[in-house]
Amino acid sequence: MTALAKLSSVEQAYYTQARENFEHIVGYLDSKEASGMTHSELERELEKKGRELMRKLLQEHLNNRGPGQCEPPVEGADGVVRSRVRLQHRELETVFGTVSVERAGYGQQGVESLHPLDAELNLPNERYSFEMRRRVAEEAAKSSFEETLECIGKNTGGHVPKRQVEELVMRAAQDFDAFYHTRQALASDGQGAGSILAISVDGKGVTMRTRDLREQTRKAAEARAHKMSMRLSKGEKKNAKRMATVAAVYTIAPFVRTAEELIGDSSSPHTGLPRPRPEQKRVWASLEKTPEEVIKELLQEARYRDPDHEKSWVALVDGNKSQIHILKRLAKKNGLDLTIIVDLIHVIEYLWDAARAFHPDPGAELENWVRYRLLEILRGKAGLMAGGMRRSATLRGLSAKACEPVDACARYLSNHSAYLRYDRYLAKGLPLATGVIEGACRHLVKDRMAVTGARWSLNGAEAVLRLRALRSSRDFDEYWTFHETREYERNHQALYAGGIVPSTSASLSTIKSAHLKVIK
Repeated sequence: MTALAKLSSVEQAYYTQARENFEHIVGYLDSKEASGMTHSELERELEKKGRELMRKLLQEHLNNRGPGQCEPPVEGADGVVRSRVRLQHRELETVFGTVSVERAGYGQQGVESLHPLDAELNLPNERYSFEMRRRVAEEAAKSSFEETLECIGKNTGGHVPKRQVEELVMRAAQDFDAFYHTRQALASDGQGAGSILAISVDGKGVTMRTRDLREQTRKAAEARAHKMSMRLSKGEKKNAKRMATVAAVYTIAPFVRTAEELIGDSSSPHTGLPRPRPEQKRVWASLEKTPEEVIKELLQEARYRDPDHEKSWVALVDGNKSQIHILKRLAKKNGLDLTIIVDLIHVIEYLWDAARAFHPDPGAELENWVRYRLLEILRGKAGLMAGGMRRSATLRGLSAKACEPVDACARYLSNHSAYLRYDRYLAKGLPLATGVIEGACRHLVKDRMAVTGARWSLNGAEAVLRLRALRSSRDFDEYWTFHETREYERNHQALYAGGIVPSTSASLSTIKSAHLKVIK
């Protein structure tokens, strides 16, 4: 027998149980029982048996890898030399099932042991493997914790108790801020990116546990005394929500249009050019941070993308005065040329409400009233339209009640006139609507956080929002690599003197080399 053949026979001995299990699966597929199954039944059974085969392969690999011995002594970051060595056992819950790891522990009286093999494998501190944690994080970002638990049970060989799901989610999201702070800036050469850099901010309420509401809301919730026990009376509020600040940043190409083209006036020729789509979009939301903190992050992300301020910077908002004030103040403080635009869709909704005060019944008169004023606003005459509708309400002798939507629309147009210069925006091809941030509010927050009956803890909700943001921005895979690296630094590298983890001598490759020498 040649040395290579002898080595092959030695290697086969490593995975005896896995090979036997594989042969058992092959025998099962050739059995009478399997021959009577449908394709779907075979798929399900083979998947279950395949997981067990993978678990055995992983277990035997860990067994063959050795206990991770290294040349003593081992010095910890605390300066204590650990000269005592003993084998220690731990279990790990993986996507294939439970495996055990036997590794050398280096200890000394009064201090915790260090395990170089744990560092070599980058094992987490708790029972659940990083791959299991990743599966939990991805599922919890998409659906409820109960559904996550069910999905993990169906699609993996591992088991995670319900009480652990939220804890794993919070651990999974802990490096979110660090990831975006340290990530390399996106390419700033403009390739594949539009010349407009758009940022947008909005808010969306999330139902919280009382203790996790903001202080003012919590006090109102604790002090409330409702007139009825079964439901709220008219005008009463639950005071049960905490506002999440939602942010978005993206680049987009200019899209020059006239006011007539925008509203689809048939008398105006259409250019026929396709509408540009947002590029390099990132969205995120936070319940924990204040709106100002989120807006600072938003501007920082914009600087990453356009450090030399070569693009046209646009901020799209829904008219929230506080957000506009923060944007203006921070832009001035940082010397930014930022064009703030109030969303056109909100203006249109105000117009429709006002129009119904003059024309309560659906029909051409109602549509024409809105169309005319919208066209004039798009031509830069928001202030004139505000004054005109007020005068019209007075001339028609509308009651105070009937005038409310008219006054509301006029106030909105007057108060935001500086951000309604749509004629200039159209000429420059700037975006006018907050569709991206509205979509983020719906997808990022509402679709997941507004689950019927859900009352969130602050930490749990913040973690889920972060994971959903990573998925929506298509950064999850890159983030997870970063997260595992940070976990290695925290759980292992930081425990050793000088941050240097001693190399182990009993790895699988070393064992094979030793066998080869014996064969020779």
